[in-house]
Parts: sequence; structure tokens; C-alpha cells
Amino acid sequence: MRPLHGTDPKQFIADFVTSFTHELLRGDDDPGPIVDRYHTPDVVQIADGHRMDREALVAHTRPVRRNRPDLRMEVHEALADGDRIAARYTMHVRTLKKTLAVEVCLFGQFATDGRMRRAHLLTRTLPADVEDDAARSTPQPPDRQETRA
Repeated sequence: MRPLHGTDPKQFIADFVTSFTHELLRGDDDPGPIVDRYHTPDVVQIADGHRMDREALVAHTRPVRRNRPDLRMEVHEALADGDRIAARYTMHVRTLKKTLAVEVCLFGQFATDGRMRRAHLLTRTLPADVEDDAARSTPQPPDRQETRA
């Protein structure tokens, strides 16, 4: 990962999430080294009140690998201050069994090398058809960052 400092915050978070997901889905080997490339050894991530350290994060990646989702990400807004970032984005996820959209508000801290050190995430899951209806009826700002994994 590249450092957050001097990088557009929207592009940074889009690149971080999509490249991490892409690397996880590319192979079937141990996900630990991939997690380590994107997270510091002392990482703490709290998602919707659930605390995950490195070991829990590695365990969390295994079901993602089994489902092999297609991910498209829209970054609606992102702000950075030093090593911290706040971002609001939507992940559009498609698996063999379902399609959904996950709205995410992230407050994170990153190491100087671009790896995540701390994160608090608040999420809300919507069925994709609800998200698609909302997207069609809502004008999209021109500065929205969208990427695929």
C-alpha cells in the first residue's frame, strides 16, 4: 500500500479496500500474509461494535474467500488529517446466492507505510434492488470515486 499522506483520501480508501479484497480472492493460500500487507500487527478494527484483532481479521477473511464475491465500491466522501481518515462509501457485493449493498462509515488510522492500524466502521446493509432504485432516483455528484475489485 502507498502512504495516506499526500494521497487523495477518496482514492486511498478505494484502493485500500479494493486491492485488499482482490488479493484475498486471487488465491487459496494462507490469508495471514495478505492481512499483514494491509494491516499492522497490532491492528484493531471495530465493526458495528464487534472488535477484531489480527487473528480475528484473518478468520473473518475465510468466508469472504469461500463466497468469491464481485465487489464494486463507490466512495461518496473522504477526508484525511495526518494519519487519520474518515470516509463514507457503498460496497456493492454480488455472490452466487445474493446481491446487496453495504453502506459504510469508516474512521481509520493508518501507519506511515499505508497499513491500517485502527478502524471503527458503522455499516448498513441494503438489498441491491433497493440500492439500485435509490441510485436511479438520486443524482450522483461528479466527484464520486468508483472502483471494482
